[in-house]
Amino acid sequence: MEPEQHMSISPDAASLEAIQNFKGKFPKQIWLLFMSEMWERFCFYGMRGMLTVFMVSKLFPTLADKDAVANLQYGAIQAFVYAFTFIGGLFADKILGFRKSLYWGGLMMIVGNFIIAASPEKFFYIGICFSIIGTGFFKPNISTMVGFLYKEGDPRRDAGFGLFYSGINIGALLGGILMVWVGKDYSWSLAFALAGIVMIISLCTFVFTQRKLGPIGISPLHPDMPRSKRRGYEIAVYVGSLISLPLILLLVKNTNYTDMFMYIVGPVALLYVFYEMTKYSAVERKKLIAALVFIIFSIFFWAFYEQSGGSLSLFALYNLHDKLLGIPIDPNVVNNSFNSVFIIIFSPIVGIIWLAMSRRKIEPNTLIKFGLGFLFLAGAFYIFYATRFFADADGKTSLNVFTIAYFVITFGELCLSPIGLSIMTKLSPKPMQGLMMGMWFLASAYGQYAAGLLGAGMSVAKENATATEKLIAFTDGYKQLGIYALVLGIVLIAISPIVKKLMQEVH
Repeated sequence: MEPEQHMSISPDAASLEAIQNFKGKFPKQIWLLFMSEMWERFCFYGMRGMLTVFMVSKLFPTLADKDAVANLQYGAIQAFVYAFTFIGGLFADKILGFRKSLYWGGLMMIVGNFIIAASPEKFFYIGICFSIIGTGFFKPNISTMVGFLYKEGDPRRDAGFGLFYSGINIGALLGGILMVWVGKDYSWSLAFALAGIVMIISLCTFVFTQRKLGPIGISPLHPDMPRSKRRGYEIAVYVGSLISLPLILLLVKNTNYTDMFMYIVGPVALLYVFYEMTKYSAVERKKLIAALVFIIFSIFFWAFYEQSGGSLSLFALYNLHDKLLGIPIDPNVVNNSFNSVFIIIFSPIVGIIWLAMSRRKIEPNTLIKFGLGFLFLAGAFYIFYATRFFADADGKTSLNVFTIAYFVITFGELCLSPIGLSIMTKLSPKPMQGLMMGMWFLASAYGQYAAGLLGAGMSVAKENATATEKLIAFTDGYKQLGIYALVLGIVLIAISPIVKKLMQEVH
């Protein structure tokens, strides 16, 4: 009997070698992958943009400290979303393969969004649990497949991830605009249903284009394994996902349990990575240690950057005028979508700049790029802080200055996030790429968790606080984050020679 692993490949599918020997700047498969990821990002960022506003207005409208509670709840939800990408990456590496993981994750996200749409206030937490598991299986695996489009050492890889990052932000832009607008002005149920619809489009896009991926993403199980045993492993993963739903519901609704979970999952995941590292040579272990350095610093980056879904979302709600260059616009639309606008415009340009610098042998190494990312982040938060100097007597400040901060933060993100996705695939042995991509997103989970704590710390505790009091509290916090980001950027640049040695031939 022909092994199922090979049956999953279309007869006219290209070989891996043919895919990786592409001509020009980008492989054609990258366009198909970012089309699928684009719609998933519509769902994810649309949901992210709605969460704190929805919770403040609908879930906790009568709580005196609703802003702090919403920030903590936002951090918990986002932390679980990213924490489960580690688990999704692990199961993709060991059992399902990237494709089946993506199918299962997409299906769970679709179900979750339609559950919330049925009654947002009643079923919000149940639906979110489905989305948490779904994103965990979907998110790390499509990014890892992009890495497989390139041979080791291909200098076009960073530019490819830059293009991929730009493309998927089209989805983030559309989701950031449409879902907040639909939710606030029309119906929260319709907004959540819209997220489910676009996930159906995402999944269908991948289903109808996967044959062009050749062997990329098929099951990692040995081709000689009996079909019944293979099916048994896969069904166990699916059933285990569903059985875990009540536990996730308990953890998400109680942020004290979230604390406990975050204290446990990171160290356990790190120990497992160290165990897996023992199976590889000293050279490969050094590369993996370098990857962990990037992962650890990314936690701090996301803790600051992800204020966009928490405290900055509330800052936009309470403290910003509704005119950008004289044009009326909802400040939360700017907060949720303009970062994506800037990424769409500048990501391909930055990628081309890296390629041009590489040809001239002057491209900075990856750790220097990370350090630059923190310096841009520091500049952006100083601009967020500076909005207080443009405020009127009612505590409302300039949307124009706020937008400039997002312009600056975009370049910080472009120096770190697409480069980070790329470097995980460069530094990891192929059997560990899904796991290490999961670790990259697990770092984001800790960043999201810390973002919720930081955002809650900026919230004014007393009931009926004025807009001016909220403005001062938020901007004081942003000033501190700017200082921390500046220090971290300097540290990264200072240690770059040491980490460069660990990275061996990888740049």
